[in-house]
Amino acid sequence: MERKDGRAADQLRAHEMITDFVPTAAGSCLIRTGDTRVICTASVEEGVPPFLKGKGEGWLTAEYAMLPASTGRRKARDGVKKDGRGVEISRLIGRALRQAVDRRWLGERTITIDCDVLTADGGTRTAAITGGFVALCQAVDRLIRDGKLRESPIVHQIAAVSAGVVENTPCLDLCYTEDSSAQVDMNFIMNERGEYIELQGTGEGRAFTGDELSALCALGQKGCGELMALQRKALGRESLLPDGPHTLVLASNNDHKLNELREMIGDSMRVLSMREAGFEEDIDENGRTFEENALIKARAVVKATGLAALADDSGLSVDALSGEPGVLSARYAGVHGDDAANNKKLIEKMRGISKPWTARFVCAVALVLPGGKEWVVRGECPGLIIEEARGTGGFGYDPHFLYEELGQTFAEIAQEDKNRVSHRARAMEKILPVIRGL
Repeated sequence: MERKDGRAADQLRAHEMITDFVPTAAGSCLIRTGDTRVICTASVEEGVPPFLKGKGEGWLTAEYAMLPASTGRRKARDGVKKDGRGVEISRLIGRALRQAVDRRWLGERTITIDCDVLTADGGTRTAAITGGFVALCQAVDRLIRDGKLRESPIVHQIAAVSAGVVENTPCLDLCYTEDSSAQVDMNFIMNERGEYIELQGTGEGRAFTGDELSALCALGQKGCGELMALQRKALGRESLLPDGPHTLVLASNNDHKLNELREMIGDSMRVLSMREAGFEEDIDENGRTFEENALIKARAVVKATGLAALADDSGLSVDALSGEPGVLSARYAGVHGDDAANNKKLIEKMRGISKPWTARFVCAVALVLPGGKEWVVRGECPGLIIEEARGTGGFGYDPHFLYEELGQTFAEIAQEDKNRVSHRARAMEKILPVIRGL
């Protein structure tokens, strides 16, 4: 089969992507695919639709329209009643490009991708997706330059292309003449891993075989790969994805905690101390619960650094004292960190109360993202308060806290065993899957 423009069956049409085509937009791209031309712009607005308010996530949506003269015969503009095809394609573009971003890192703001077809010669929807991704990258770059984001929420590069069977021959990137006579018509939306985001295939003239489907998929992968190279060239970058993992600031300068967390989460995030992130301020922990204090610390670090933060707050809760010393554990006797005075006050208050003196160590861990998404988990380690101190290890109330399962106080237990069963370990066990999934 000889194609109308002389291309090989596996060859894209001539492509051009002109960035910053609309200087008033946060991001823009004029994409040309043969004789198809689409202007793609990205606009950023603070706020999200009602169904997302307060959830700490952003939103990405899209609108698609063909300008009146785009097909050579005037197309009426959309009025109150939207063009059904345009609505369907708008939804397709939005679905596709939402796969490009982790909305938890975008914050409660909305990015709208507007795609306006200047001239249509087949492949307008795939061109809109490919050009729309370029405009999206520019909008994110501007958010970072303006200090509204510290790190990019983009997690995948997205491109789209058409393919079809024309005169029994699988062909890539159909123009309108080929598309209108194709026996099989398919659209491929893919990411940089070669994974399918959406695959639309229709036997318009006849059914198609498994071998033809395989051939079309190979063409789709080849075309999307080549378009991604053109996207990178247009934006002047070797990669359109972040250089490394997101940064997580531990709301502490404790080297032991820092190293422990780094070992726990591996390469999934870059972990910094508050000092390494440039945060040196004291945080007023005035919450009434461990959870409130953990959130106060994490939110303060996020506000100051613009980076994700992890904070914990922990202490002892004694059942017979209605949860005391609770959030006042470190300053129970009045002076912060005076372990001897705190323990003395605790035991004096327990005398006269029937045994066993049941208690638990509690740790609340809060994870907060720059966009406002928050998680709070609690870990508890049950035990008994004993009157006579035992052991020389640990700190705080450890000599008076008996862990019954091992028959030892926290001051007697080996550090390795303590790290395995402690309230902090149990809280971290709950939050780690969230961290690793970011």
